[in-house]
Amino acid sequence: MSRQPSETVESRAGAEAELQQPPPPALEKKLDALPQLVQVQGLSSDDSSLQLEAIKELCELLSIERNPPIQDVIDSGAVPFFVQLLSRDDRPQIQFEAAKALTCIVKGTSENTKVVLDQGAVPIFVKLLSSPSDDIRQEAVWALGNMACTSPAFRDILLSHGVLLPLLQLLKGSPRLSLQRNSTWALSIICQGGPQLNFELVKLALQVLRQLIHSQDEEVLIAACWALSFLSSGFDDSDKIQALVDVGVCPRLVELLTHSSHSVRFPALSAICKIANGDDAQIQCIIDHQALPCFLDILMKDEDEGKKGKVCWIIAQFTNTNKEQIQAVIDGNIIGPLVHLMQTAELRVKREAALAISNATAVGTPDQTKYLVSQGCIKAFCDLLDCSETDILEACLDGLKNILIVGKDMKSSGASDENIYVRMIEDAGGFFEIEDLQKHDDDTIHEMAVDLLVTFWPEMFEAPKRLMSEEVDEAQTGMGSSDDGEVVDPPGGSNLG
Repeated sequence: MSRQPSETVESRAGAEAELQQPPPPALEKKLDALPQLVQVQGLSSDDSSLQLEAIKELCELLSIERNPPIQDVIDSGAVPFFVQLLSRDDRPQIQFEAAKALTCIVKGTSENTKVVLDQGAVPIFVKLLSSPSDDIRQEAVWALGNMACTSPAFRDILLSHGVLLPLLQLLKGSPRLSLQRNSTWALSIICQGGPQLNFELVKLALQVLRQLIHSQDEEVLIAACWALSFLSSGFDDSDKIQALVDVGVCPRLVELLTHSSHSVRFPALSAICKIANGDDAQIQCIIDHQALPCFLDILMKDEDEGKKGKVCWIIAQFTNTNKEQIQAVIDGNIIGPLVHLMQTAELRVKREAALAISNATAVGTPDQTKYLVSQGCIKAFCDLLDCSETDILEACLDGLKNILIVGKDMKSSGASDENIYVRMIEDAGGFFEIEDLQKHDDDTIHEMAVDLLVTFWPEMFEAPKRLMSEEVDEAQTGMGSSDDGEVVDPPGGSNLG
């Protein structure tokens, strides 16, 4: 809603070229009249009708679609008068036009916005959120939203002037649709980033957002879901996440995962991620509201890698809790698609999918681990062992270790004659990859690889050590092979046993 174009070097160069060009004659004439519009016969006049006429002309200048002369108007000294006229409760038309002019200015650069802030406009705009005029409230929302999205520092200034409470009160009053859209957008901007808001205000905002996510309007839904996601960022303890659950947003957020618009589905999924960061009971709330079929649909059909990555991250939280929630994931037919993504998706998605499977091997039952293996996770883990990212390597090595422990227990109990998973890893090429990871620069990866080899391939792990000993002996004795190339034992016999 605020103007935030994606600029290339070429587009910026083009814009600068436009700025260097002289204004057309009609505009130049209006710019020449700026001093008169601001001085005695304009904004500074005691005659309200003259003030109103001057503001309208200035608004017309500031509303030019391309290259509005914002700096020219600022340089004319108009901004202090605009801010002063915002307080004219006795003349709502003047208030509205002054708000409109300032809104045009804060759509400019951060320097333009700072001029408005420095003149003390923020507290007046916050007060105007409670104006009896819908039009004035709307302009106040526009101005404050644009200030907030200009920079985090400006957003913090708005919060210090208490913007959130009157904005929430405005939304609770079910304003007309255009005002509801703009106010929800402004709320999402104000909720974004740090510092964390006072938790009592957060709880009040959650109540309002619960109402807004039931809107049938797509723009309101998008902004409300983003606001929920932003507002709950940094919820690092169970009590705060419980407030999100208690307000009752889970059922509707899950429902919105099937919305026809991607622009709604994505922020709804982002909000669900915040709840998935909670404890077992809070995660169960997501499962109980039938999120898993929606997740499966995203993993199987959605082309957006970002959404798939978020779903994999959520599933990784599910599989890191307890065997019942792991079973829910299994019963939801999620494992097969996760394994497929480990083999085919973008690296960031592979990472989350691998972690989800690895967590399940750590927390799940032996039977659940056997099911994971039946879905092809060993091959998927082994194929990722040549990855350069240490967090992926850790997940894969940890997953393989947990699987091998289950295989070892099966052998110990007599359920099989050998650790069947050792052979499966070898057949998938995993042994050589693990062997190579002994040389990894990261100490954790090196140690995990060595631990696997020592524990599950002791006879093969010892071979390189014996070979090293033999090479040392050869260097010391100068004896390693006969002149015709035949290998001979050093004195004392062979070390190969």
